[in-house]
Amino acid sequence: MAAFVRSVLCQLSTERNAFLTKTNTIIVESKRLVRGLRRKPVRVLFPENDSSRVVNSHQQPEEKATRITSKTQNIERKDAVKMKITEQSSGKRPQVAVTRDQVDGVRFERAFPGDKRLSKLVSVARSRTFREHQGKILLEGRRLICDALEANASPQMVFFSTVERLQELPLDKLRRATLVKVKSEDIKIWSDLVAPQGVIAIFSRPNPERLNFSQRGQSVPLSLICDNIRDPGNLGTMLRCAAAAGCHRVLLTKGCVDAWEPKVLRAAMGAHFRLPIYPNLDWDDVKNHLPKSVTVHVADSGPDISAETGGNGSHKPSKPGDFGWVSSRPDGKNMLYQEYDSDSESDSESDSDSEDEGPQLSRVETKLYHETWTRSPSALVIGGETHGLSVEAVQLAEETSGHRLFIPVVPDVDSLNSAMAASILLFEGRRQLLTLLQTSGKKRQSKPERNFS
Repeated sequence: MAAFVRSVLCQLSTERNAFLTKTNTIIVESKRLVRGLRRKPVRVLFPENDSSRVVNSHQQPEEKATRITSKTQNIERKDAVKMKITEQSSGKRPQVAVTRDQVDGVRFERAFPGDKRLSKLVSVARSRTFREHQGKILLEGRRLICDALEANASPQMVFFSTVERLQELPLDKLRRATLVKVKSEDIKIWSDLVAPQGVIAIFSRPNPERLNFSQRGQSVPLSLICDNIRDPGNLGTMLRCAAAAGCHRVLLTKGCVDAWEPKVLRAAMGAHFRLPIYPNLDWDDVKNHLPKSVTVHVADSGPDISAETGGNGSHKPSKPGDFGWVSSRPDGKNMLYQEYDSDSESDSESDSDSEDEGPQLSRVETKLYHETWTRSPSALVIGGETHGLSVEAVQLAEETSGHRLFIPVVPDVDSLNSAMAASILLFEGRRQLLTLLQTSGKKRQSKPERNFS
C-alpha cells in the first residue's frame, strides 16, 4: 500500500514538473520577446505568416520618400510666399516669380494674396516730398493716363482691375512698364475718385523740356506766372484756363501748391500735358524762363478805378498794400506757406505796417483789363487770394514797363477769386494778340510767338 502511494505521488510530481516546465517556457519566451523589442525598438516583429510587412529602419520605401518630398516642397512654397510678402513690405520688388498672362502681346502680372505694391506706391506717391525727391507722380483714370502717354511721359507701373480697362490704353506705349492686375476692391480702397475707373499708373516725374505738347502750334506769346497760389482747385483751374487760352508756358513760384497733387490734376483736366509747366521757381529762375523782350503785367484787385480816373487808367497806387492782392512783406521767400489759407487779421496788420515800409510803386501804370496792354510777348502774374502779389512780382512789372490790370466789379461785391480773374485776363490777352496779328497783315503760323521774338 505504501508502495502504491509512493508511485502515485511520483507520477503527480512528474506531471507537475512537466506543467511548470511548459509554463516557464511560455514565460521565458514572452520575456525574451519583450527584451528583443527593447533592444531593437525600431525593428517591428510580426507573426511568421506576415513576414512581408517587416520594415528596416535603414531602408525607406518609395512611398515614404515621396511623402517626404511632397512635404518639403510644401514647406519651400510657404517659405517663398513669406519671403515675397516680407520683401514687398520692405519696399523691394519681389524676386519670386508670379503668374503672368498676356493681352495683345503685352504681358501682365496678377497680384498675389497680400501684395502690397499698390498700397505702398499710392501712399508714397501722394506725398509731395516723395514726388520731388524720388521723381514719381500718380495718375488715375483712362483719360489722364492717355494724355500722359500721348505726351511721351514715361510710365513705370500700371494697376488695373480688368483686362478691358487695360485694353482702353495704348498698349504699345506700355511695353516697358510693369502691368499688375489687382482686385476692384483694392482700386476702390486706394482711389481718389468718387467713381474709380479701375486703372492707376505711376509715372516718372515729367520734364517739360522732353514732353511732346501737341498744342504748341496753336499757342500765343503769353505766359502765366502763378505767385503763391495755395489752393489746389484754384491752381488746377488756372492751368486748365492757360491751356484753353493757348498760353506758351506756366511758371510756378515757390509757395505754390504742388502742380502734381491729385486735386490739382483733377481740376486741370489734362492741362499738365498740353503746355510746359515749370514748378518751384525763384524769381531769378522766373526771369530766365521768359523771353528777353517780355512785358510782365500783374493782376490786382481793388476798388473800381473808373470813377477815380474817369476811365483813362491814370491812377497810380502809392505802395503795395493799397490793394488786396498785393503783399508788402519784404521777406516773402522766408514765409511759411500752408495750403487752404484764409484771410486773417495778420493780413490787415501787415497792410497797416506797410504804411511806413515797402517799396514805392508809382511807376506801375494801372489799366482796365479790356484796354490794350499786349503788344509784344507778355506774361501775366496772378497772386494768391490771401497774401496777394509778392513785391518781386510788382518790381518785375516795373522793370519791364508792365501794367496793373483791374477787372471792375459792381459795388459791394468782393473781388473775383484768382482762378476766375486769370481766365478773364488770359482770354483777353489772347484776343488782343490775335487782333494785333490780323491788323498787321500777318497770317497766323504754326508758332506765332516767333513773330514777336
